[in-house]
Amino acid sequence: MALTLLVADLAWVVFSVIVGFPNRLEVVFQTLVAGLTFALVFVIQHTQARQQAATQRKLAEILRTLPGADNALLTLEHASEHELQAATDSHRAVRREALYEAAEPNPEA
Repeated sequence: MALTLLVADLAWVVFSVIVGFPNRLEVVFQTLVAGLTFALVFVIQHTQARQQAATQRKLAEILRTLPGADNALLTLEHASEHELQAATDSHRAVRREALYEAAEPNPEA
């Protein structure tokens, strides 16, 4: 597709050089470029949304199979803002505790 667009652009430039760069051709070219850019934004957003959904499904499957995992996190994307903040605070506390345990000297060593 990129090669096709490159060839089309080169043909447009060559044609414009031959006919002396008329204003009408410039307006048509600018309109086509704007439309193509607009369409590509939607294509990119669709691709990103699809990849994000696939990643979420993979993470949900991993979380579902881990023993001792909090299965309430599987539906976190549908949680209210308050529930999301509570989960964030809870995991922040778990991280702090893990960092504190890692910093303590090990008496068995």
